[in-house]
Amino acid sequence: MGERIAHIAERVVDAVGRRRPLEDATVVDLACGTGSAAVAAAARGARVTGVDLTPELIDLAAQRAPRVTWTVGDAADTGLPGGSFDAVVSNMGIIFVEPVGQVAEIARLLKPAGVLAFSSWVRAQSNPLFDPVIAVLGAPATAGFSPDQWGDEALVADRLAPHFTELAFERGEHRWEFASVSAALEWLQTESPMHVAAFGRAGAARQELADAFAAALQQHADQSGVVAFSSPYVVVSAVYRAS
Repeated sequence: MGERIAHIAERVVDAVGRRRPLEDATVVDLACGTGSAAVAAAARGARVTGVDLTPELIDLAAQRAPRVTWTVGDAADTGLPGGSFDAVVSNMGIIFVEPVGQVAEIARLLKPAGVLAFSSWVRAQSNPLFDPVIAVLGAPATAGFSPDQWGDEALVADRLAPHFTELAFERGEHRWEFASVSAALEWLQTESPMHVAAFGRAGAARQELADAFAAALQQHADQSGVVAFSSPYVVVSAVYRAS
């Protein structure tokens, strides 16, 4: 997943760079996965820490960028020193974390006037990477949040209002492309953390879920079998207002 959306990570880090210099800045990448945002920040001269709950992803990230400090931990309870970072970034990561605790942890980590920048998918009328999960497994258990809520500007403003000001929203389209429906299914079942988890939950319905994905993806296949479609996303940035 990380490599496919690395260009969005670049936009996340650029959003920080437009607000403050990245050279020698202290930056933490929360729910970093394999570390695309962390790597992008380090390439611009920042001193970077990457945090993710999955040890296997941290191991892969460490192979990519050994000079980044990589830590296995919860993005909403990192255990890192408070008030120690100039910027917090996340590329399609913190959107999967319970938002109240996550926003509080981000505020705790940032220095006064520190910068937050992250990306989120935006809810679309049709989404072949998400619709089959709902169709087969049902909507997620009610927990008061879903990842694509972070693509709703009014809701984001409300969530960030207690701690942040100077919000900015930059929209884009990510183009997905797979060599075939089979290649897309292989990626879903082995490489995309969200989808691997969905297949794990499916149990006896695993084949039904695979068939639903195949049908949804086939609608976006051309005559040669290549699957391609676009998904909207947004990059959000804001400045921490210390109380």
